[in-house]
Amino acid sequence: MSNAERDPAALRCGAEGSGTARRAEVLSAREVPLGGPRAMAVRRTLPQRARTLIGAWCFVDHYGPDDVSASGGMDVAPHPHIGLQTVSWLFSGEIEHRDSLGSHAFVRPGELNLMTGGHGIAHSEVSTPATTVLHGVQLWVALPDGHRNADRDFQHYVPTPVRVDGAEARVFLGTLAGSTSPVRTFSPLLGAELLIEPRATTTLAVDASFEHGLLVDQGQIVMAGATLRPAELGYLGTGHTTLTLTNESDTPARVLLIGGTPFGEEIIMWWNFIGRSNEDIVQARADWTAGARFGEVHGYDGDPLPAPELPSVPLKPRGRVR
Repeated sequence: MSNAERDPAALRCGAEGSGTARRAEVLSAREVPLGGPRAMAVRRTLPQRARTLIGAWCFVDHYGPDDVSASGGMDVAPHPHIGLQTVSWLFSGEIEHRDSLGSHAFVRPGELNLMTGGHGIAHSEVSTPATTVLHGVQLWVALPDGHRNADRDFQHYVPTPVRVDGAEARVFLGTLAGSTSPVRTFSPLLGAELLIEPRATTTLAVDASFEHGLLVDQGQIVMAGATLRPAELGYLGTGHTTLTLTNESDTPARVLLIGGTPFGEEIIMWWNFIGRSNEDIVQARADWTAGARFGEVHGYDGDPLPAPELPSVPLKPRGRVR
């Protein structure tokens, strides 16, 4: 998915320190429109002023459930990425993906699509005519410096659900509850969907070297002394060997658990680019505008997205935790 803000902020992310607090930090979402009057909106919980990274996870958009007859659904024209991996995960609906590697695939509920755009890739995403309700998440993972120019890649994986006390897990990245995803990442990561039974409590063994984030889609969850409601993201730093989640709702809760070792690098995010310097971003924008570097997306009926104008002032650090 593209960051379709007309005036995207330039963020210097990282150097926040994970801490070992026992109580979860609650991060609220802000609504971001994805263009025109009928276009869908997303709820963005990462990045923000309070926190810009959870492990290498640097971008979390949560959307729907949207009636596509009213919202117009998703129609994101070809756009570029550098220095990141995109993670697409749906709860309902179907999205058609095309990229400049030549991949043509569909995003469906419970199935992972992961695209690597290190040195440069372009892709489009369009909800299909079969979609009536569109609902899901789009996440980005920052590539560490040694791999930020990695080759283009696309991986698809369907995790098998596993049972844990009071819940069901689908592990699409990393390892949890005895389930391990084969999908390649460039830093230690965790990504899983959890369905928690009404009024149930589940305790998960987790890697103490990871910091974790819990995005609530539906239900009301208590985690480490904090109550999380839909569209809120709970954060816990390193040092936890277990994670206990309680669903306070009379209906099943659905959450997304992400995690990873603290990233330990500063990155600059602007529009759909992740670099290490202002020069990286300026060059990527120039390459996209010139039609170089990113390749072509075939099969999309329309023009590529134009790049927004760059900020007129030098980049400044934002989002640090002091």
